[in-house]
Amino acid sequence: MDLPVMPPLKPMLARAAARIPPGMHYEAKWDGFRALVFRDGDEVELTSRSTNSLTRYFPELLDALRRSLPPRCVVDGEIVVVRGDRLDFEALLERIHPADSRVRKLAAEHPAAFVAFDLLALEDRSLLEAPLVDRRRLLAEALHGADGSVRLAPATDDPEVARHWFERFEGAGLDGIVAKRPDLPYGPDQRLMVKIKHERTADCVLAGLRHHKSGPVVGSLLLGLYDESGVLQHVGVCASFPMRRREELMTELAPLRTDSADHPWGAWQDDAAHEHSRMPGGPSRWTGKKDLSWVPLRPERVVEVAYDHMQGDRFRHTTQFRRWRPDREPRQCTYAQLEEPVRYDLAEALGGRPRD
Repeated sequence: MDLPVMPPLKPMLARAAARIPPGMHYEAKWDGFRALVFRDGDEVELTSRSTNSLTRYFPELLDALRRSLPPRCVVDGEIVVVRGDRLDFEALLERIHPADSRVRKLAAEHPAAFVAFDLLALEDRSLLEAPLVDRRRLLAEALHGADGSVRLAPATDDPEVARHWFERFEGAGLDGIVAKRPDLPYGPDQRLMVKIKHERTADCVLAGLRHHKSGPVVGSLLLGLYDESGVLQHVGVCASFPMRRREELMTELAPLRTDSADHPWGAWQDDAAHEHSRMPGGPSRWTGKKDLSWVPLRPERVVEVAYDHMQGDRFRHTTQFRRWRPDREPRQCTYAQLEEPVRYDLAEALGGRPRD
């Protein structure tokens, strides 16, 4: 492979903002695997945000990229899996598997697609210094006639349209808006874009904690919500605290420590128990030999956390601590309180015409 922009290369990143800024180029924020595509003739390489190779995990994309992309180019985009009428991040996670037979089986059952939103190189020319407006025009020309597995990310310069997308696309699995200056050059590993994500709050049961990697202070708080059957389900963690606060929390929560046998998640070390209930410490291909142990706490305290959106029955990302809620009873912390986006149209998000 001999391209004007070569791997390893980290993609351009975004910083968070509370509102959609005016005067920008806007795109939906895709909830998939960020990937750079390097193509030189028949050679195609997919690399992740951390520059690791993703190529072997998405074999069905390679021919689609050869059919759809120029013979020599570098493209930035997102790998997504569509199941039904929404994006499915869990299906992407399942692809990171050591067995090639398993990867190919999943590829056949739920093929991935690639959503392209930037062009870093074309033929013998590096486009890293070119303004976004030029890169976008060249990318649109390059993808003219691409098949359905490779799509150009819809974009607009109208903030009202961006606000419409922000409200309408969330239920389809997209998690916000990305804004870029039209004159923006491409800055690898630099936070030059702006991301605007949804944030909501939920009251959760504090049911456990994990120690920080540095020692016996709080690393993360384990959160639970009661389902319709009255079972406490593990829904995520809250983990961003200054070190001094981690130490204070360890002392503050010490009276809640309990024996795991008396805890709703006491059977967490039994693999079979995870088939019927969400508990911390479940088996995962991502954890390897990582210590999954945690400290059970009596589920008596309620914490309000901020979250962006749900992935199935859990929080998609780490939540943010907002405050303790002594005025709430743990049994009031149910899934019913969560706001579920109901208006969405994945076909429109992927560049098709909106349905009525």
